[in-house]
Amino acid sequence: MEKKNILTGIRPTGRLHLGHYFGATRNWVALQDKYNTYIEIADVQALTDNFDNPEKVRKSVKKLAIDLLSVGLDPEKATIYIQSMIPEIAELTVYYSNLVTIARLERNPTVKTEIKQKKELFGDKGEGITYGFLGYPVSQAADITAFDGELVPVGEDQLPLIEQCREIVRKFNNIYGQTLKEPDAYLSETKRIKGLDGNEKMGKSLGNAIYLCDDEETVRQKIMSAITDPNKIKKDDPANPDICMVYYYHKLIKNDNLETVCQECKNGTRGCVNCKKELIAKMNEFLKPVHEKINYYETHPEIVDNILRDGTARAKKRAEETMKKVRKSLNIDYFE
Repeated sequence: MEKKNILTGIRPTGRLHLGHYFGATRNWVALQDKYNTYIEIADVQALTDNFDNPEKVRKSVKKLAIDLLSVGLDPEKATIYIQSMIPEIAELTVYYSNLVTIARLERNPTVKTEIKQKKELFGDKGEGITYGFLGYPVSQAADITAFDGELVPVGEDQLPLIEQCREIVRKFNNIYGQTLKEPDAYLSETKRIKGLDGNEKMGKSLGNAIYLCDDEETVRQKIMSAITDPNKIKKDDPANPDICMVYYYHKLIKNDNLETVCQECKNGTRGCVNCKKELIAKMNEFLKPVHEKINYYETHPEIVDNILRDGTARAKKRAEETMKKVRKSLNIDYFE
């Protein structure tokens, strides 16, 4: 049976952290053996809210590629490409923009949430909301369908974006004839990874993340600052591991001493400092194989360049095939 196409993307705005790994990239590595996998480095989408700092996006592209390769994505199995180097995506975005009203975009729950966050930063007048930002679900639909994406790995909060894509495809096919595949969401079972500060989301802007590239000393400093049970005042006080971020990360990386950690925390025979020291050792052990690969790719940048160049060329060829069908359906295939 022919493998289905699976497509996902990530914005180059910084290095990958544990939230990315456990929430997304670990699953992508598992999926690359089962599907034709396309991994988009979404630099155009990153510019929707970094338009005034393009250098940040540019510098992040190769670093992001290094992190993706270091967690196990295989360029022989997964096509890793740069979004801006595929002009067919931008062309398809323009055609889709005729099929979506502004009112529909503003009703998209994911977009509404992000607009609210932006208004909190820029004020109720919404000066921070650009046309590009509002329309990114249309661009995302082009990202998916340019490669005949049939499955898109997402969390529940991203489901409205996939449904918007499905609506666009249905409308296009109804008007111009059966041309495009309607994608399905591939729901990840992994929930958001909490930050060191107990926040429900680990995020770059929140300053509560452990990055995959963090060296041992940085990991030590971050874990020593992690939130523990606030009711544990003295070293021998019993504590509740379920509200302790140190125990949360012990579980996350599957510490083989987890049962002991839990019991000693509950009965007051484990101090927070010692518990953090154990987590530091286990975390650095967990990150060691990733660090080795990061070091390899950082010292062989030409390999990363070739992977991105080859992946982008393969992706562009596939997008060109899709656009031939699209232009024919739109009656604009003038010289073909």
